[in-house]
Amino acid sequence: MYPNLYFLLLDLFGWDIPAFKLVNSFGLMVALAFVVAGALLKRELKRKEAEGLLQPTESQQWVGKGAGPLAWASSAFLGLLLGWKVTWLLWNASALFSAGGPPQQHLFSGDGYPLMGVLGAACLGYLRYREDMAQRLDTPRQEMVKTHPWERTGNITLFAAVGGVLGAKFFHLLEYPEEMVAFFTAPSLQGFLGGLTIYGGLIVGGLAVAAYGRRHGISFLHLADATAPGLMLAYGIGRIGCQISGDGDWGIPNVNPKPDWLSWAPDWVWSYSFPNNVNAVFGPRPAGYTGKLITEADPWPIFEGFGTYLSPGVYPTSLYETLMATVIFAFLWSMRKRWKVPGTVFAVYLMLNGMERFWIEKIRVNAPMEFFGMVMTQAELIATLTFIAGGVLVILLNKASLLKRLGR
Repeated sequence: MYPNLYFLLLDLFGWDIPAFKLVNSFGLMVALAFVVAGALLKRELKRKEAEGLLQPTESQQWVGKGAGPLAWASSAFLGLLLGWKVTWLLWNASALFSAGGPPQQHLFSGDGYPLMGVLGAACLGYLRYREDMAQRLDTPRQEMVKTHPWERTGNITLFAAVGGVLGAKFFHLLEYPEEMVAFFTAPSLQGFLGGLTIYGGLIVGGLAVAAYGRRHGISFLHLADATAPGLMLAYGIGRIGCQISGDGDWGIPNVNPKPDWLSWAPDWVWSYSFPNNVNAVFGPRPAGYTGKLITEADPWPIFEGFGTYLSPGVYPTSLYETLMATVIFAFLWSMRKRWKVPGTVFAVYLMLNGMERFWIEKIRVNAPMEFFGMVMTQAELIATLTFIAGGVLVILLNKASLLKRLGR
């Protein structure tokens, strides 16, 4: 496992660059997931507009007025953070991260270079001011500006990211009430960053995107169809981050012998000990495995601050989810032009997403809950409802399409 980019580069290439400890493996893959999803969404929105399924909108906008003091201040604030905190972290990375562990305790501390912060704020603020002044006209005017749906991809991605993180954290706190009590008793940014539930992110992020699309006249069904394939692929990329970092999204202990049909694959595909996992799990866990310290006799390197492994090995469920997400993406991408009824791609995505998550939950470590006398996990419940919602949506969409063709 590689908790951050530093250990990856050190292990593979021998590069000892402490500053890369700031780049968390999971966070890097999540960022990549958003980039990929955004690129696929932009491509789909362009295609749908070319086919006449989506239309650009017009609105009155000021030309030559300039962004104003608020934009200058935001750039100055960014310069302040870069100079005061990031410069300090990069320059002192070797000493700060010598004991390993996550960088949040330093990232959100009050330490830094105040003078560099002031200089950074002055530089970026002034550059933004100059750019603003260069765009201003003596007499600003209002013009009708046409905006294509694909030009809103950045904002759509931003709404998905913010809503997704907030939703993922909220649903995680619902699943683990003791963490909710601890979080609201002593709130902190470090506490906020730990523990996320993917379905919470999908639900709240999806609602945020739907609200944005409605506000700007983008058909919900076409927007949902354009989003679905990329969203599935992004989910798989995010799970790569879980696998690489060993963030706890693994399965239950697997002491069964590897089946013959899997003889071609390495042993870790069947059962894995997640050495040097980012959580540095140590001691027994209710799921049945124990975190142990890596020793010189073990076949793995010892990363300072993260040198533990799981015994016995567990199912690498994040790897399985990446594989399944990739297959589902390939299917949705291949069918997106063939299904003519708007909303069908999204509906099938809901069904396949729910099916995939429901079955993977059978071998994942998760907190059980009781629902109308049945014991299940929060993810199993949401996955079941997601599958049902997708099936109902398919029926309703095709019924509406049939009635439309019949002229009723």
